[in-house]
Amino acid sequence: MGNGSLSPRDVARAGLCIGCGACAAGRGAMGWDAYGQLKPRGDWARRSAPDFTRICPFSPEAADEDAIARNRLGISRHHDGRLGQFETAYVGHAAQGGFREIGSSGGMVTWVADELLARGLVDGVAHVVPADPQADGRFFAYRISRSAEELREGARSRYYPVEMSGVLEQIRSEPGRYAVVGVPCFIKAVQLLRLQDPILQERIAYTLGLFCGHMKSARFAESFAWQLQAPIGDVRAVEYRRKDPGRPANWYTAHLTLADGSARWQDWWHLADGDWGAGFFQNSACDYCDDVVSETADIAFGDAWVEPYSSDGRGTNVVLVRNPDLGILVTQAMADGRLALEEVDAEFVAQTQAAGFRHRREGLAYRLCFSPPALPLSKRVTRSRDLPLRRKLVYRMRRRIAADGHRVFALARSAGMPWLYLRWARASKHVYEALTYLRGPLGRLLARFEGGADAR
Repeated sequence: MGNGSLSPRDVARAGLCIGCGACAAGRGAMGWDAYGQLKPRGDWARRSAPDFTRICPFSPEAADEDAIARNRLGISRHHDGRLGQFETAYVGHAAQGGFREIGSSGGMVTWVADELLARGLVDGVAHVVPADPQADGRFFAYRISRSAEELREGARSRYYPVEMSGVLEQIRSEPGRYAVVGVPCFIKAVQLLRLQDPILQERIAYTLGLFCGHMKSARFAESFAWQLQAPIGDVRAVEYRRKDPGRPANWYTAHLTLADGSARWQDWWHLADGDWGAGFFQNSACDYCDDVVSETADIAFGDAWVEPYSSDGRGTNVVLVRNPDLGILVTQAMADGRLALEEVDAEFVAQTQAAGFRHRREGLAYRLCFSPPALPLSKRVTRSRDLPLRRKLVYRMRRRIAADGHRVFALARSAGMPWLYLRWARASKHVYEALTYLRGPLGRLLARFEGGADAR
């Protein structure tokens, strides 16, 4: 599909649209599909265009992460096949001014964004903040913040579809310097846009990337509401990771605030779809992404999912500094005692995201065999079936949960029968956890035959 023959609708129909909105900026609108995902909407989305093939992060003609990083960063001190290029890697947290307390993790994302504003290095930061579901029809959206107070509204994790078309148009129309915060595919789209658009090239000064497992649909929040006995129309705010310094950081708690001011909450492990790795409500494009750590961003942030950090409920970040200018900013703050960071190597960072790398590299290599993408994507892994049987079954089960869950939820939602989805989700979760962790009667049976261990 070369020579500009690809349209946004083609990518969406192939199940490869992540809904970032890069293609819609200045051209058209994004809207909700039947599964609670954002997709291009309108006649413009049917029209092919050469520029689209170069800016869509899942286009077969777009530059890959390695090429983008070389163009953006030049030669870096370190290169790792999993992490990409980087200058320095750290583990730790923001020690200054309550940033750690308000963030899901160690507060580093908000701290860096705030520091860029405070130093006058940017005039605004495009990031995700809570929205009014009554007025906006969604719980979260991108916004440009221009003050520390506005920035703090965007702290915490948001496992919800968002799109950038509005803020990208605002950056085009309002002179200044900007930073953009986003997950890997969104940052890739921004970098691809910058290569094509001189205005964005000049005005987007920094990109702040987030490590990512996968994107969820809006139905994930609705499932929380079903399970917490809260009508979704009464929900005014969703928090996916309620922070409690007295509990391990990886004990997620879903929290809903209702119109009457009351709240409902539950730990994820009690939810029918609370196993993140199983892939409930996952965007289908995520199965064909090989970037875990925002390889094209100037600086990237994740959770330190290794001990002793994963047990520290206060939250801890791993940080990959790729832009030398940001490296100076970070080291100065460390010297001033405003950041409590310790330098680490690539292997440490990779271990904090080990499950994500297995799914995005080993798992992708296998998915390219049994479920190849509908467009001829060029990925940085080689297709392979060379896996133990149980690993293959785990990847196939994740694929089925991700694909079938959207359909079952849509059926249950239209029929007004939440129990239909919840029973399916619990059964799917039991099978998945038997395969992956050898839990339950089925897991014990598999262990007898295999003598295996955890297959995450």
